[in-house]
Amino acid sequence: VQLQASGGGLVQAGGSLRLSCVASASGRTFSGYDMDWYRQAPGKQRELVASISRSSSTNYSDAVKGRFTISRDNAKNTVNLQMNNLKPEDTAVYYCRAVRLGVRFYWGQGTLVTVSS
Repeated sequence: VQLQASGGGLVQAGGSLRLSCVASASGRTFSGYDMDWYRQAPGKQRELVASISRSSSTNYSDAVKGRFTISRDNAKNTVNLQMNNLKPEDTAVYYCRAVRLGVRFYWGQGTLVTVSS
């Protein structure tokens, strides 16, 4: 599967952005993948931000819980990350990841989110 992330940009603290990740899943349906959003800030390790399973159950890191919402649209092969009340510490490159049966992992190219104070 190939993943294309978009929606990053520059926003002031307290603002919102919506990231999207479109998947091209040749030979397999998008609904068969668990989907994640990760982020990597400068000088830091990549961290898991939010996950949505094939059954649409969701999980969030403590850092974003209550501010970010992950969703999926299987008809459009898309996973979204709605980010509200953004903080400067949310500044990072955001990556989407597709997981097949827990053993195959596919990464998108990343989209940069910059939050100014």
